[in-house]
Amino acid sequence: MTLGLWLCCAYLTGSFPTSLVVGKLGAGVDLREKGSKNLGATNVYRVLGWRYAIPVGIVDVTKGTVPVLLYAPGAGRGEWIPLLLGIAAIFGHVFSVFIKFKGGKGVATATGVVLGLAPLATTVAMIGWALVVWATGFVSLGSIVGALMFPVALLILGSPDPFTLWIGIAIAAFIVFTHRSNVGRLLKGTENRFGKNRRAD
Repeated sequence: MTLGLWLCCAYLTGSFPTSLVVGKLGAGVDLREKGSKNLGATNVYRVLGWRYAIPVGIVDVTKGTVPVLLYAPGAGRGEWIPLLLGIAAIFGHVFSVFIKFKGGKGVATATGVVLGLAPLATTVAMIGWALVVWATGFVSLGSIVGALMFPVALLILGSPDPFTLWIGIAIAAFIVFTHRSNVGRLLKGTENRFGKNRRAD
């Protein structure tokens, strides 16, 4: 297949609306109308609990890892090809063709992409995410901090591939962009805390 077709496959893989499908088929709930109305694992947990949120999170992470590790070898030999396929998957998750180009905020799928590219730096970023969420209760803040930590971790852990570093910076900027409404609520003190119905004080 040509690179263009592999990019389409990566985009369509990312576009699979995991939380919407799980919500409707598993619980008869349209998550676009419940909780934060976001199609991500955090809202699945808030509305339906861990039993639904964990598999949704795993699938969404896998949507990013599969294009990087499985599609890239068939798409070409350039160092930038796995990165390009990963970006296509992230865009698919955020702008899904199956739900009128809407979707989640890209954190889980972006985690899958960078996990395939740089597992150690990703682990550091995930630890940062977990610590921020544990300390503050804000998943959105943890996601932003974790995304920003990834390129920093690449630099600290050694000389990163320049493509990976720049894509890491671009992904971090994109994650901040998709969380712009959360940033506004954080500043106003109205952002949801981690849990079904916990809100900022």
